[in-house]
Amino acid sequence: MAKIKSVFICSECGYESPKWFGKCPGCGEWNTMEEEIKETVKGSTAAKSRSLVYSKPVTVGEISTDDEQRFDTGFNELNLVLGGGIVKGSLVLLGGDPGIGKSTILMQICKNLSELSVLYVSGEESKRQLKLRADRLGVNNNNLLIMTETDVEIITEEIRTTKPDLVMIDSIQTMMIKELSSSAGSITQVRESTNLIMHTAKDFDIPVMVVGHVNKEGSIAGPKVLEHIVDTVLYFEGDKQMSCRILRAVKNRFGSTNEIGVFEMTDKGLKEVENPSQMMLSGRPKGVSGTVVTCSLEGTRPILTEIQGLATQSGYGNPRRMSTGFDYNRLSMLLAVLEKRAGYYFNNMDAYINIVGGLRIDEPAVDLAICMALISSLKDTPVLENAVAFGEVGLAGEIRSVSQAQQRVSEAVRLGFNKIILPYHNAKNVDNMGAEVIGVKNLRQAFEAISE
Repeated sequence: MAKIKSVFICSECGYESPKWFGKCPGCGEWNTMEEEIKETVKGSTAAKSRSLVYSKPVTVGEISTDDEQRFDTGFNELNLVLGGGIVKGSLVLLGGDPGIGKSTILMQICKNLSELSVLYVSGEESKRQLKLRADRLGVNNNNLLIMTETDVEIITEEIRTTKPDLVMIDSIQTMMIKELSSSAGSITQVRESTNLIMHTAKDFDIPVMVVGHVNKEGSIAGPKVLEHIVDTVLYFEGDKQMSCRILRAVKNRFGSTNEIGVFEMTDKGLKEVENPSQMMLSGRPKGVSGTVVTCSLEGTRPILTEIQGLATQSGYGNPRRMSTGFDYNRLSMLLAVLEKRAGYYFNNMDAYINIVGGLRIDEPAVDLAICMALISSLKDTPVLENAVAFGEVGLAGEIRSVSQAQQRVSEAVRLGFNKIILPYHNAKNVDNMGAEVIGVKNLRQAFEAISE
């Protein structure tokens, strides 16, 4: 006989408690305990004494990987992020803001994989709505099966029956198991639905791509354990009002998490950007102070990016500091270094930093470009249009060396930049490739070298 009781579950780590806590005892987060109605079924003695059926352990040498293959998604950028394609039996979670292009890229993968049987399950759209989107994106796949269902048990039974080559579920927050009393999208439903889908994918060696909604903080909605269950977690980044989209892997059991994919949103769907550096620099103003080009490294890919800085007289008692695409705390640290070590004072100035193109950069190698953009705006002095600057700035005002300097120089020269400002220790070990390479030791040397 089922017994109904109320429990409180942490939305971050899944910790369960019979009473509410303001601070989760499991992960220490505040205001994350949510009430759920839970049914417990008292098992019979016969059920407990039945024989167990399980897979016997084998040695690692007995496991064969000769037939291992990955499905080519048709997008080189997506294949790069996944580590070479979709692995059989893997569970891929795709998250991002509303309207960023999650459902669009899934439908375009269906178009590219026309030779494979694909089961597309939607809990948010009707079959007619999916057909309209498929027509807009030019999807003409006779092997594409459309299913509008939210019951996970029915979906998994359909997977067992049809055994498609690939399954797509949009989205996991709309899925539910009817035996659970909680509503769709709750912590329990999301966790248990994902678990059931995961076991089905592993049992039949069928890859599954799942769309996940995000909360107001930008992380995937539901318990944090959801990201632990899946094999790969992909995030779509970028402002949906802009055309540029960045696909980043934050977890990948079958490849690196350092790679990114760059896409452009068009009226015909997502389009790969083969040369991200050229796209990021398109429309760059000339002869204007406060704009500097730097080279950041995303995994193994160097990308040239425009950094914009603005320093203006503050109209309030406390000057404002704002950054888009760059860490706010690191910006505050760089401003302190500029004042203390280089003599450029921003104590009565509002300071703004913007990474053009919607890209977010956390690499310390862009510190030098950030400082150059702020100094350029402060002095209202444009920097050289053909110059690229990169390097890490220390608290003593020194310019410290960065990794993969040769790759950064090569990318800059390839796009026509012939003056490279980089740390002094890196300059001694790189091939200039016909460009003027200037090694600098401090911020003042750097600005004298890069300014007109």
